Amino acid sequence: MGAQFFAGQMKPKICIFFCGGTMVMVPNAQGVLVPPSKENALHSVLSLEPRLHGLADIDLEFIANIDSSDMTPDIWDRLVTSIAKSYSHYDGFVVLHGTDTMAYTASAVSFALRNLGKPVVFTGAQIPGHQLESDARRNLVNAVRLACMDVAGVMLVMGEKILLGVRSSKISHSKLNAFASFNWPKLGEVGRQIQILREVQHKQGQDLRLEEGFVSEIAVLSLAPGMPASVLDHLLSQGVKGIVINAYGTGNIPQIYLPSLERARDKNIPIVIRTQCPEGSTQMSVYATGKQALECGAIEAFDMSLESTITKLMWALKRAKTIEEIKTIMHHNYAGEINSDGERAY
Repeated sequence: MGAQFFAGQMKPKICIFFCGGTMVMVPNAQGVLVPPSKENALHSVLSLEPRLHGLADIDLEFIANIDSSDMTPDIWDRLVTSIAKSYSHYDGFVVLHGTDTMAYTASAVSFALRNLGKPVVFTGAQIPGHQLESDARRNLVNAVRLACMDVAGVMLVMGEKILLGVRSSKISHSKLNAFASFNWPKLGEVGRQIQILREVQHKQGQDLRLEEGFVSEIAVLSLAPGMPASVLDHLLSQGVKGIVINAYGTGNIPQIYLPSLERARDKNIPIVIRTQCPEGSTQMSVYATGKQALECGAIEAFDMSLESTITKLMWALKRAKTIEEIKTIMHHNYAGEINSDGERAY
């Protein structure tokens, strides 16, 4: 599948949204990578590959200039609002983003942009663009190439992989193929040509619906043998609005945690349970410890990635008042993030 231009138009119109990241970072006096000034950052992006303008009519819009460790839901809202405002003016969008939290932002955008009928392609770099061996230019070029194609949805391009945004996770701090797809096959590959390997949504003319807004007061807890239940009780007393627990195996919880789950239910604080395993799905009715947790009000995440589970809970908390309402949202498939029948989607 190659780039397909709209009738009556010589080149697609692509908007690149800049959110910062390693791609434009420079060393300070101590040799530590830091974001440059806004002006230098935008200049660096535009100078990475001037020939991109032969592929598409490109505009560059500033969102943030941060190390992605400083990403926040407020910036997610700024990004999706900007995409929505310019949606009718462009054929596709590219988001330049630091790799550390890129999968979180890609998931958040997937939930906030409903009826998305155009491509929103995330990319970044593992090596700053000013270095000879940088992957920045290649990733930027391939993201724009993909944004010009007849595809729709939130995707992520790094190295040779094209992934569904809501299924992506960062797996390496150094490899150029830094991301993998959680419980979902990759959408395509980048070579001499861009190959789409799975059936994907094509560009459509439906009206985009913006549903921004995320509640950030959540906590994430990873279980370890012997961890006291007081750890969870402490979180419940700190004003959190929701909790994600990385549990064992199919979603099993030590029995000492069950009273804490009941207290969370009484406080109307949803607890979403996912597996610590790198792949697989929760099946909490298989073992007594998991089933008892469900009976205490826990919500299972099935096969969602950590990033998707977290951002979806933050998004659900903005839209629902009760645990049952949140459970309904968490178990609805909005962007390909969940397969609740427990089967791996390979």
